[in-house]
Amino acid sequence: MVKKYNNDEAEDLEITNLSDESTASTEDDLEITEEHTADTIKKLRAKLKLAETAKRDSLEELQRQKADFLNARRRLEEDKNSDRNRSLKKHIELLLPLCDSFHMAQQDQVAWSAIDEKWRKGVEGIYNQLQNLLANYQVTAFDPTGEPFDPNRHEAISNVPVSDESAHDTIVSVVQLGYERTQEGSNDLIRPARVVVGEFSKDA
Repeated sequence: MVKKYNNDEAEDLEITNLSDESTASTEDDLEITEEHTADTIKKLRAKLKLAETAKRDSLEELQRQKADFLNARRRLEEDKNSDRNRSLKKHIELLLPLCDSFHMAQQDQVAWSAIDEKWRKGVEGIYNQLQNLLANYQVTAFDPTGEPFDPNRHEAISNVPVSDESAHDTIVSVVQLGYERTQEGSNDLIRPARVVVGEFSKDA
């Protein structure tokens, strides 16, 4: 038996069917939209991860380049300081024979005092100027007489026998003064002192 509908019932049935179809279509659209959104979020997260990795790599590379630059600048400054110190050391070494000549001339006090006073004072004035020049370079002379022999600071040119055992390997006399330069709290040897060293001998 076929059920018959009047016009109003037929219209209501048609609207209901259309509503059901619309609801189903909307749900399908929502599923598609959700899938698309999820896929978009996934892609965005992947891009964000790549961007963060690239950023981290860039920062690490920048830090490496900065460290390389600072190291290169430090080495350049150290090289410049080393070059300056070598040049200054050579300059000072050229002055030391003059210091030796003045020092030797004044060793014999009797002969030195017998020289004409004006001439002697003139020579002493020149010697003082030379000493002031060395002082400006933080260079000082050292006389190690009586000190234990140190091959790092002294150059032994001969040995002499000594009867006192405590004087063994001790500097008996200085033939040529040593010179050193003080810088940044440490001493840099310019020239070792040339010395005569005592050697213990029972027969001395």
